[in-house]
Amino acid sequence: MKNPNYFAPVGGLPDQNQLLTGRAVFTEAYAVIPKGVMTDIVTSKLPFWEQTRAWIIARPLSGFAETFSQYIMEVEPGGGSERPELEAEAEGVLFVVEGQIEVTVGGEVRQMGEGGYAYLPPSSGWTLRNASQKKAVFHWIRKAYEAVDGLDAPEPLFLNEREIEPTPMAHTDGKWATTRFVDPDDLRHDMHVTIVTFEPGAIIPFAETHVMEHGLYVLEGKAVYRLNQDWVEVEAGDFMWLRAFCPQACYAGGPGKFRYLLYKDVNRHPKLKGPFR
Repeated sequence: MKNPNYFAPVGGLPDQNQLLTGRAVFTEAYAVIPKGVMTDIVTSKLPFWEQTRAWIIARPLSGFAETFSQYIMEVEPGGGSERPELEAEAEGVLFVVEGQIEVTVGGEVRQMGEGGYAYLPPSSGWTLRNASQKKAVFHWIRKAYEAVDGLDAPEPLFLNEREIEPTPMAHTDGKWATTRFVDPDDLRHDMHVTIVTFEPGAIIPFAETHVMEHGLYVLEGKAVYRLNQDWVEVEAGDFMWLRAFCPQACYAGGPGKFRYLLYKDVNRHPKLKGPFR
C-alpha cells in the first residue's frame, strides 16, 4: 500500500497574541482534545523513562472512560526505559507515528518504524529504547487485562500497517475500511486497536451507539464528527474520547483520506461488581 501519513505533536507554546477561542470540548459523553492544546506545559515525565516526555490524553475516570489510558510518547535519541510498565496486569499496544524504536520482549529485539504496531501481554517484561539519531514518537495504549478461565493470554505481536490490507466495511465500495492487527475472532484479546480509513466524502451512515468506549486519534485528514448531539470539526492531531453508548458518526471532508487510530474494549462480559454491592 502507499506509505500513509501520521501526525505527531510538536509541542511548543502559542505566543501572547493568540486568541483564546479553541475547539477543546469536555462533556459527560465525550471529549475533544485538539492538537493545538498539546503543548509543552501539559507533558508528563514518567518513572524509569529516560529522555522521554508524554502527553497523557486518556486515563480512567469514574463515570467517564473507565477501561484504558493512552499516551503519546516522545523519546529522544538514546532514551527509553528498562522498566516501562509498572503494573503487572497491564497489557499494552504501541503504534509508531515518527522515527524508530527498539522493543525487547522475551529476549528478542524488534525494530519498529513508522506504522509499526506491537501488542505486549501483561507481565511480559518488555523494554524500549530509541537507538536512532532522531526522536521517536509513538502511541502507548494501556489496559488492565481481563483474564478468562480457560483462555490463555495472547502472545506478543509485532506488525506494520503497511503490510496489512484494510478490510472494507460492507456496502461501502471500499470507501470505509478498517486495518485490523488482531483477528476479531480471537477471544483471548479484550481490546482492539485498529486504523479506520475513510475516502473523501465517505460517511458512517448511522449514529453508532454501543457499549464499547473509544479513543480516536486522527492520524491524517479532516472530518466533521457527530458526537452525542453535536457536530464537531476534527483534523490530524486531534484526539476524541468517547464514553460507552455515546452516539457517533462522521463525514470525511477531504480533499485527502481521513484516518484515525481507534481503541475499543471487546470480548468480555460487563462486570457486575462495584461499589453498590
